[in-house]
Amino acid sequence: MRAQEQYTDVELIAAISAGRELNEAIRFIYRQYSQATSSFIMQHGGSEQDADDIFQETVVAFIEVVQKGKYRGEASVKTFLNSIARNYWFNEIKKRDRSGLRDKQFELSRDKNEADVSHYISEMERKRQLRELVDQLGESCRKVLLLFYYENLSMKEMVEHLPYDNEQVVRNKKYKCLQALAGLIKDNPAIARQMQEILK
Repeated sequence: MRAQEQYTDVELIAAISAGRELNEAIRFIYRQYSQATSSFIMQHGGSEQDADDIFQETVVAFIEVVQKGKYRGEASVKTFLNSIARNYWFNEIKKRDRSGLRDKQFELSRDKNEADVSHYISEMERKRQLRELVDQLGESCRKVLLLFYYENLSMKEMVEHLPYDNEQVVRNKKYKCLQALAGLIKDNPAIARQMQEILK
């Protein structure tokens, strides 16, 4: 273990994938990338606590994507992390203030090529097709996603409605359900085309 470990993108992905030096890799991610995320979120109406929470969720999601072998390296680690963090923050803004949906700055800054499934959720949550997809995921995922996206409950509030011990467990469950939803969309070309039409 080396102090103040430095990684190239390739070395970082390899370390996380193999599960070696994971703590050092996470510390490097925080040291290297958290400040940019914090600045972005605070420039877009968030607090320091918001920035900390969003970056924590971003790191958890990133590590899970890498360990499942789903990080394809089409974007740099920095770009990928920024994309996840932006999606999480914009979704949070929309939950806090639905009138923000018409915010032109959000529309202009969103990258339509981003594949993060939470982006799809935020854009399709009132669409019938999404409800039908969610129903295919099973009762536990259906309840988690409906509480979060339709009833706009916080993680803390969701714990009271679900058989889970704490907010982190709920957050992990929500992420796994989103991954399952992404798989349904990917595996069904007809649904994928419908989603693309909705997002135009």
